[in-house]
Amino acid sequence: MSDTPAIELKGISKAFGPVQANKDISIRVMPGTIHGIIGENGAGKSTLMSILYGFYKADSGTIHINGKETAIPDSQAAIDAGIGMVFQHFKLVQNFTVLENVVLGAEDGPRLRPSLAKARKLLSELAEEYELAVDPDATIENLSVGYQQRVEILKALYRKADILILDEPTGVLTPAEADHLFRILKGLKDEGKTIILITHKLREIMDVTDTVSVMRRGEMTATVKTRDTSPEQLAELMVGRKVLLRVQKTPATPYAKVLEVENLRVKDDKGVERLKGISLEVRGGEILGIAGVAGNGQSELLEVLGGYRRAKGVVRINGDQIDLTGRRSDAQSRRARGIAHVPEDRQREGLIMDFHAWENVAFGYHNAPEYQKSKWLMDNRAIKEDTKGKMERFDVRPPIPSLAAKNFSGGNQQKIVLAREIERNPELLLVGQPTRGVDIGAIEFIHQQIVALRDQGKAILLVSVELDEIMSLSDRIAVMFDGKIMGERMPNQTDEKELGMLMAGIDPAAGPVSAKKIAENLNAAAGGH
Repeated sequence: MSDTPAIELKGISKAFGPVQANKDISIRVMPGTIHGIIGENGAGKSTLMSILYGFYKADSGTIHINGKETAIPDSQAAIDAGIGMVFQHFKLVQNFTVLENVVLGAEDGPRLRPSLAKARKLLSELAEEYELAVDPDATIENLSVGYQQRVEILKALYRKADILILDEPTGVLTPAEADHLFRILKGLKDEGKTIILITHKLREIMDVTDTVSVMRRGEMTATVKTRDTSPEQLAELMVGRKVLLRVQKTPATPYAKVLEVENLRVKDDKGVERLKGISLEVRGGEILGIAGVAGNGQSELLEVLGGYRRAKGVVRINGDQIDLTGRRSDAQSRRARGIAHVPEDRQREGLIMDFHAWENVAFGYHNAPEYQKSKWLMDNRAIKEDTKGKMERFDVRPPIPSLAAKNFSGGNQQKIVLAREIERNPELLLVGQPTRGVDIGAIEFIHQQIVALRDQGKAILLVSVELDEIMSLSDRIAVMFDGKIMGERMPNQTDEKELGMLMAGIDPAAGPVSAKKIAENLNAAAGGH
């Protein structure tokens, strides 16, 4: 291995107005290695990689590729320098084929046919060399997210990238798909490629990287050999204090049924059935976790229970059946029944981003008696005082009720939504993706709040694509696949491999199943979602 870094950034600084996103950052990434970069939201990871890929221009500092100072004013210059980037949100044209997406922007001339023929041959070679098999004639919208990710990697390799940057690559993958991705990355590394992996999952850092750099508040705080560190040490370097990486909770003591769901069925706007006879129950004093790949009916389940979507079937709260089809089937009637809802997408469904924090705290609860000055007027002062107290109790930073929701970090936005819903003392809390895009320190706090609500005897239905989160928070786990419940497990009686098979629609008790069969099932379920 060469002693010359594949990438060396020297003294990189970048400010956006008064915000210093990167401050005098220097980093060396050696060739033929997998180098992890971790840090909380706002630590500056994405800004740094955007500078390397030509999306931003640094205010100061230099970039060196294979020992030579290189100007990267735009992404084409990055590609010309041998850098490829696989974004967290894929940059693919959904109604184009795999082949068309790979060639797009890298055509050899005005005639497309020769470029497509060349790409078809090269894709076949790359697929064989790196375990990146994918049908070149498949339309992107019909591929699972795992296969779409392969297309993004193929795009970079087709453009002759020797350096690959991957931003949160496993966010929507099953354990089996994530394991396959890591085999691909190790294969690329063995062929001499250099990989930069941005992830918040410490277990992945420990499993797959050779070196890891930690960023905090725009600065590089440490770079260490992965074998010489631990998840606990990395978490402390990220946050600046010790962090509990496992949820601390006593065994559940569930009692009466709070939520009962029987034969729940939902069709989408195109008439496609998304929930296919779901039945489940949640008792007071327990957390039922719903595991599954995104797009297999979990969102529709939350929408029905939260009053956003009509459905067929039976839903009972504390033994009373609730309306699923009539005029009273709405979010307001659900709140009156003691159902609180932390939606999956806080920015689209949980908050009005241009509204103040105090206005968002009243969102959905504006008719509460303590918020009313008279029959016709809301007591804004009372709402602001209530918001201030919630912010203090939920450690929202900065604790300024008059600040617009869009000006808080993702983790603090999530805390505002949680404070609003949890402090209503609900009978049932519906919570979707509670820590998506949230700092590791805020994750610890959010988990503690959910467990505290359970310990007060409340029922909690948790939906998360993070298996670590499902395993550590849940008292029972139900796995969804293609709109159905594949099975239930107790966390202490299962593992990620078994849950991953259920997430792919395969009963582990049926005997050995090939990786190809798992991939085909996932592709069939996720296609078109």
